[in-house]
Amino acid sequence: MEILKYGNPILKMRCDSISIDEAEEANKLLKKMVDIMHESRGVGLAAPQVGISKRMIVIDLYEEPENIYKIINPKIVWKSEEIVEFSEGCLSIPGIYEKVKRPASVSVEYFNEKFESCFIDHATGLFSSCLQHEIDHLDGKLYIDRLSRIKRARTINKFKKLQEQINFKENDDIVDEE
Repeated sequence: MEILKYGNPILKMRCDSISIDEAEEANKLLKKMVDIMHESRGVGLAAPQVGISKRMIVIDLYEEPENIYKIINPKIVWKSEEIVEFSEGCLSIPGIYEKVKRPASVSVEYFNEKFESCFIDHATGLFSSCLQHEIDHLDGKLYIDRLSRIKRARTINKFKKLQEQINFKENDDIVDEE
């Protein structure tokens, strides 16, 4: 499994819910997703980012004590009226960060990896922003979709230029041995 980058059509698709019959397979995938998220130094990862069109996300805010959220079929059931702005990045758009406006607090219903019903009540700060960002992925939205048209176009151009530089450096490392 590898992280899909901006432009991959899977990232724009709405994901399917997971049934209890799929719980065992979902749990295996959630464990892999946690490993990929940690390897990539991210705080959140959604299943479509690794090519799986299912409603699953993982979040690790690297708090003490360690609390890794493995979330199945999340649903935002409440949003605050207060709006805040957070700088966001995305493992599918590496190296690019932009300020995104979102509700300051959200409440989320979901199932954990044991398929037990759970509830996050009034998440705030980074946790709220991360939940909203990852749940957006499940609906086929990227954080750049929440930017103004001009800012979004500028951000996409920055990302494309960054990708060109990375590809150039990778090709530059190949030595022709004729």
